[in-house]
Amino acid sequence: MKMKSVRGTETKLKMIQVAADLFHKQGVVATSPEEIIDASGTGKGQFYHYFKSKEGLIHEVLQTHLEAITTGTARMDYNVESWEHLERWFLAHLELQKAFQMRRGCPFGTVGNEITEKDELIRQDLNLIFEVVKNKLVTFFVQEKAHRRLQKDVNVDQMADFCIATIQGAMLMGKIKQSSRPVETTIREALSHLKRYVAIPKR
Repeated sequence: MKMKSVRGTETKLKMIQVAADLFHKQGVVATSPEEIIDASGTGKGQFYHYFKSKEGLIHEVLQTHLEAITTGTARMDYNVESWEHLERWFLAHLELQKAFQMRRGCPFGTVGNEITEKDELIRQDLNLIFEVVKNKLVTFFVQEKAHRRLQKDVNVDQMADFCIATIQGAMLMGKIKQSSRPVETTIREALSHLKRYVAIPKR
């Protein structure tokens, strides 16, 4: 019974991993349950046993992304503790795109670009992912403000939103143009803009 349970967990995880890659590569709409079943070498019965529906699988994929970000096991490091770390956070998104020859965007953004008003569960999942990422950025900006390294009237929530919206837009343009140049330019300009809020030490 225990061996069967382990195999079941492995099968479910494999389907989630395959689905995550296909969603990232070609989008959710273009990916059918049959394609996921074939690519993962599993069965139709297993698919509907573990996920009930395609929406259920999308939910599981996004929850897996969320867990990886929360536990620090994601492909990129989302923890920001210095300006150097913030720059690495931006550049990690670019390196992710380069790993796929600039043919893919953000895995969350790719799903988000396709949601409709009917996809409330998926919207909530994505919103939670971006909130977790935002909170990590906010924590850094709050820390800088507490040490008087940021101007006192700075809105840290807006700064974090700016970071996320900027890199999401940059990755979209990088994917469309299949070029790293717009992403590199946007990252450089974003960091330059953010550093304008750094407090100048009083003499």
